[in-house]
Amino acid sequence: MSAYTLEPVGFICSTVKGREDAPRQGPEGAPDAWLEIEPQFAEALLGMEVGHELIVITWLHETRRDVLKGHPRSDPNRPLTGVFYTRSPARPNPLGLHPVTVREINPPSREGYGATRATRLKIGPIEAFDGTPVVDIKSASTRADE
Repeated sequence: MSAYTLEPVGFICSTVKGREDAPRQGPEGAPDAWLEIEPQFAEALLGMEVGHELIVITWLHETRRDVLKGHPRSDPNRPLTGVFYTRSPARPNPLGLHPVTVREINPPSREGYGATRATRLKIGPIEAFDGTPVVDIKSASTRADE
């Protein structure tokens, strides 16, 4: 099997410090957090604005990678299910998908229409732990490519 390398584009800065602080899903009471973008990727934020809907893709670095099945939502009354049909963070390649809204862009400096040199985004809600690596950010809008 070939090995692949992912390089974080940023990291989550959050009040969620560990599993005991985190809701199971963002809409279940997760706070807003800062996404700190690595400086070499700042230009990739061009055109992003407050209010935009995003999918933040994280590497769930503190979870197990040897789990192949489990009970959805850790409920033993639910049938045992393969992790590819659950939202469990424990899985062979632990990618987290987080639908969020851009709340603030910092610093909000502009250099012409849609230009920004931001390196911090306040986003939310997001249940990712403080220090979680972000491997990609995608627009949730199908209109972003128009």
